[in-house]
Amino acid sequence: MGFFLETLIGGLMTGMLYSLVALGFVLIFKASGVFNFAQGAMVLFAALAMARLAQWLPQWLGFDNAFVANTLAFAGAGAIMFGVAWLVERLVLRHLVNQEGATLLMATLGIAYLLDGIGQSIFGNDIYKIDVGMPKEPVILFEKTFEGGILVNKEDLVAACIAAALVLALSLFFQKTSTGRALRAVADDHQAAQSIGIPLERIWVVVWCVAGVVALVAGMIWGSKLGVQFSLSTVALRALPVVILGGLTSVPGAIVGGLIIGVGEKVSEVYLGHFVGGGIEIWFAYVLALLFLLVRPQGLFGEKIIDRV
Repeated sequence: MGFFLETLIGGLMTGMLYSLVALGFVLIFKASGVFNFAQGAMVLFAALAMARLAQWLPQWLGFDNAFVANTLAFAGAGAIMFGVAWLVERLVLRHLVNQEGATLLMATLGIAYLLDGIGQSIFGNDIYKIDVGMPKEPVILFEKTFEGGILVNKEDLVAACIAAALVLALSLFFQKTSTGRALRAVADDHQAAQSIGIPLERIWVVVWCVAGVVALVAGMIWGSKLGVQFSLSTVALRALPVVILGGLTSVPGAIVGGLIIGVGEKVSEVYLGHFVGGGIEIWFAYVLALLFLLVRPQGLFGEKIIDRV
């Protein structure tokens, strides 16, 4: 029982990190109605910016304090992501208002390749480290309850708490603020939203700024765990089954979908891996998402589209 709970807790913490990445997809889709293929590139770009600024700022400003360096680097990377959001709206989205979804989709693909290229040109393409002081050593819990206790990675626990706090804040933002309601209106119909006075340009800047902050937090956490390298952009691919499972228009769906995928990967790897061979953790989520599409294509919390004729 103790080993099962250890696997379950590990899956839940990993699932929260998947939810964090999936939120970026949900945010952009809710505002523009298009799937944002640039989300992985945004995670990599934000992580590169923070990692390199944490190295450069102490040299430029002449101090040697890791906490101050990381704080300033996070703020600087956040400002950079805000600048990216403004440029995306000004140079791309503003010219594609009321265009077909496929057009916007291709635009996000172009943004992804552009961010990948510019990020590595400015910040370099080596493997960089982000060290924000999260504890690396594991801790053993419930030793008196279960034989041998339950081994929990402190870094995963802290990361999951950060992700949960950000997810909660975004959920409240969408449900309780006028800007959040305006985002949903824009996603439903661009022209109708404009006709009632919702400034489309400002809404898109806001949502891309928020998605940029989400990408920065995700990049910081995953960069701390895996190192900042080009493969970090593929983390977004791990979140695709999450948005399929939870629904492209639902913030709670991103949370629940992430938890289901995280737990499913860990449990299947531990308990089914010896039956089907190693590596089940890599493809399990995609098979689960494929099967789910056959039953409920809109996802657990997605809006079911009904065409009346």
